Amino acid sequence: MGMQRNVDTSSLRRGIWNYIHCMFGIRHDDYDYGEVNQLLERSLKAYIKTATCFPERTTKKHFDGFWRGFKHSEKVHVNVMILEARMQAELLYALRAVMKYMT
Repeated sequence: MGMQRNVDTSSLRRGIWNYIHCMFGIRHDDYDYGEVNQLLERSLKAYIKTATCFPERTTKKHFDGFWRGFKHSEKVHVNVMILEARMQAELLYALRAVMKYMT
């Protein structure tokens, strides 16, 4: 991350993923959500919320506003995670609606 190599980012990625799910009302029992506030700085959380809930409002200014010392590819990876976590949350709600209809 940034200029360092061989950094374990699993807890950061899990924090981002669970933060996005939390915005959609999906809470995981086995995750400590206090970790989110420790791992994600305020500017990153603001960007994640904007990109997740209002993707049409996301600008280059927002993109440049978080993780200033990190590589472009790492920031793009966060965007891909945002899209994937949002899609998973939407699929969970769609499948829940189908299951409710089927019973």
